Amino acid sequence: MKPLIASLVLLLMLGTQPLPAAVTLESFTFAAEADKQRFKELIEQLRCLVCQNQSLADSDAELAHDLRAEVYEMMTDGNSDAEIAEFLVARYGDFVLYNPPVKPSTYLLWYGPFVLLLIAAFLLLRAVRRQKKTPEAEFSGAEQKRLQDVLGQAETDKDARI
Repeated sequence: MKPLIASLVLLLMLGTQPLPAAVTLESFTFAAEADKQRFKELIEQLRCLVCQNQSLADSDAELAHDLRAEVYEMMTDGNSDAEIAEFLVARYGDFVLYNPPVKPSTYLLWYGPFVLLLIAAFLLLRAVRRQKKTPEAEFSGAEQKRLQDVLGQAETDKDARI
């Protein structure tokens, strides 16, 4: 009897949990298919601030739902894509854009990987050159005599086996 009551309580608890804001692309109504396509493209270009590696179109975070609704409202108010992006950048910073503009505050973002690649290439080239300059170790006179003795002994052992 206890497992049945526990199961019922669990089902009731799951059923009474608040559902996440159900603001999806399907809940927005558009006057034309072009507006719907414009909305899709715009939310694909904007980053979810909670998920950080997903666009607004892909994210299920509550903030993403709110931002999609805000983008939709701005579109219906007649704002252009540039105005919407400018508003979101003013509010959340360049991070909200998947392709932030090239400006002094984003130089590291845009040029940093190339600088690191150049540094790595320079260090690799320097290591290769240093390795070429290292002379090969030569045998001393005693080591050469010992080697000749070993090789000579190997020759005599080989002749003896035949």
